[in-house]
Amino acid sequence: MARYRGAVCRLCRREGSKLFLKGERCYSAKCAIDRRPYAPGDHGKSRRKMSEYGIQLREKQKAKRIYGVLETPFRNLYAEADRKKGTAGDNLMILLETRLDNIVYRAGLGRSRTEARQIVRHNHILVNGKKVNIPSYHCKPGDVIEFKEKSRGLQRFKDIIETTGSRIVPEWLDADVENLTIKVLEVPARDQIDTLIEERLIVEHYSK
Repeated sequence: MARYRGAVCRLCRREGSKLFLKGERCYSAKCAIDRRPYAPGDHGKSRRKMSEYGIQLREKQKAKRIYGVLETPFRNLYAEADRKKGTAGDNLMILLETRLDNIVYRAGLGRSRTEARQIVRHNHILVNGKKVNIPSYHCKPGDVIEFKEKSRGLQRFKDIIETTGSRIVPEWLDADVENLTIKVLEVPARDQIDTLIEERLIVEHYSK
């Protein structure tokens, strides 16, 4: 399966903002974008005025990198959002936000989306009592997400909860971190999604 294997801190520096790809490190003084707030590479410090297309492209790249989605799946996701009723940009953000790996991360059961995706891939998760190991699985209102019985006692998950204990869980989720259980209460509205993405630019990019 294709995936990005390079240094993820370079991605934050390239986009010029924190993408929170390394969990708690992003909140510490070790964060690369705090230490080197310019793009990577020999010409990273030089400032170039971006074209309208460049601005749209960067916003699309930022969204892909935040949610860990590669180009083809992201394009397919946009096509699905465009087919749905309502605003394509809002639909896209909702589809990204209701991915299984993102919900595990949002509930504080993964320190980063990358770790949440690994947890799903490694068969620790049940959705409505059935094993689901597909990070892109779209959850619906009423879905109950829980860890397998044999996974609940692992020290790894105790450490994660200790680290993410202060994380604010979105109001569209009901998370019981002690029992490693999440319930999807509703489809999130756009104003309930705090990811700093201007989806309008992504719509403009794909509409060309």
